[in-house]
Amino acid sequence: MITIYKERKIVSRLFAVLLSALLMVPLLSSCGGGSQKANVPPPVDDSVGRTVSDRTTKQPEAKKGLGTGQKVALLAGAAGLYYLYNQHKNASQEGAQGKYYLSKNGRVYYRDAEKRAHWVTPPAEGIRVPESEAQKYREFQGYNRSTTGRDLTGITSSAAPAL
Repeated sequence: MITIYKERKIVSRLFAVLLSALLMVPLLSSCGGGSQKANVPPPVDDSVGRTVSDRTTKQPEAKKGLGTGQKVALLAGAAGLYYLYNQHKNASQEGAQGKYYLSKNGRVYYRDAEKRAHWVTPPAEGIRVPESEAQKYREFQGYNRSTTGRDLTGITSSAAPAL
């Protein structure tokens, strides 16, 4: 006569259920929706070999000689970058002519159609801006080629998507 011990049967079933559950965890976790960060390609640094001079709107030209023309200030460095950000921060389209964002580390970027971030670099020669408009960038590095002043770290952007 064969005797079956009830205690061993319960332990065997519990052990089988536990192993089945452990084997299902990787399967179930891989089928999840995942985060949106996983779908976004890494940022692209366009600052190597390229500038934004072709991406900006037409800049006013400086008047030659001593005329009564409009005075112009040069914005380079942080001042130029902040100027570009302010020009594009409310744009509705994507890409280089679209909306610009200010990152937490003080850099400016835009997103292309594939949602990839592209870092923006102001032109090395600076951006010519009417002096009346350039006054709000006076405290930043690069205003009229100054090497002193503040950079863009600490300026927060309310609608910047995560990198």
